[in-house]
Amino acid sequence: MKTNNFLGRDWIDAEIDYSKEEWETLIDVALELKRRHALRDDQSAILKGKTLFTMFFNQSLRTRSTFAAGIQQLGGFHVDLEPGKTYTPARKGYDIPYQTERIKDVAEMLDRVGDAIAIRMYGPPAMWRYGFANATMKEFAQFAGIPIINMECDKFHPTQALADMITVKEKFGTFKGLNLTMSFAYSGSIEKPRAVPQSVILAATKMGMNVTLAHPEGYELDQKIIDQCQAFSKQTDGSFKIINNFDEGFKGAHIVYPKAWGAHTCFNYADENGKVFQEADHTEAKRVNEAAKDWRTTAKQMALVDKQGIYMHCLPADRSQEVDDDVIDGPRSVVIDEAENRLHAHKAIMAMIMGGRL
Repeated sequence: MKTNNFLGRDWIDAEIDYSKEEWETLIDVALELKRRHALRDDQSAILKGKTLFTMFFNQSLRTRSTFAAGIQQLGGFHVDLEPGKTYTPARKGYDIPYQTERIKDVAEMLDRVGDAIAIRMYGPPAMWRYGFANATMKEFAQFAGIPIINMECDKFHPTQALADMITVKEKFGTFKGLNLTMSFAYSGSIEKPRAVPQSVILAATKMGMNVTLAHPEGYELDQKIIDQCQAFSKQTDGSFKIINNFDEGFKGAHIVYPKAWGAHTCFNYADENGKVFQEADHTEAKRVNEAAKDWRTTAKQMALVDKQGIYMHCLPADRSQEVDDDVIDGPRSVVIDEAENRLHAHKAIMAMIMGGRL
């Protein structure tokens, strides 16, 4: 299997930067690696001797465990460079003496001794400044010749989206004609990134699905991403629409993906020079959040979906807020299959961009 189109590329805005055909290739590679894993086939020659550096500015279970396990199953090495335990990489203008180190110096050094750098950053480490974390990853890419992997930023979560598309392909065998609803779900926490919903709707429209984005007023996503979803749906003969009705989003859906994210006003917004032009308004964010308490997935909602319909969630889920136990633990839930597929998605990404021998 040729890797020329993937070798050395970054995986940052992958829902936009990688073509539909490239996503299909990654899905096929992941499913093949999953089959081989089930058969206990030795995969240790694929990335033998390669080193993956990870930097988690935020907590993680699925992403951390599956990247670490994945690179080792492929024969490589995992080195966790947890910010705060090492000098914390910092963008120019955000330096703190004896606590941080300029990204340029970190990236250029790691480029000499490893084969890829995977980063997770959003929320408090990015000052809840929308786009700051994404720009941080791109600054790493500017100075490192080895691939940069986005393990979730404040705009995108492309590794999760790939695992989600793998799961859909497994359950339905196709993307064409499927109705997927990405829906807001209530949580007691108002501060949550938009990365998952934005990545899911981008990936689903890219793959040609009929996508519905359902959310209360006040939870609008990035307009540039909405515009891109509309463009993708035209290119792939799928469809894309936005509604503000929870039940309506479930009716006839083959896949429902109810997930909490932050209101528009929970983020700070800054220009390219870092000057904040709109500060977060948590009072307003709390108001719209409390008004959306009934956006909770129950058995009643699941009765509205297609007879073969499934429930998806990236996890962790806020049980008894986002979703009832009898739904997330019920027969229509595929959340553990979805979580398992993180391993195979990550292995496919690493194998393809790090020069794996497949």
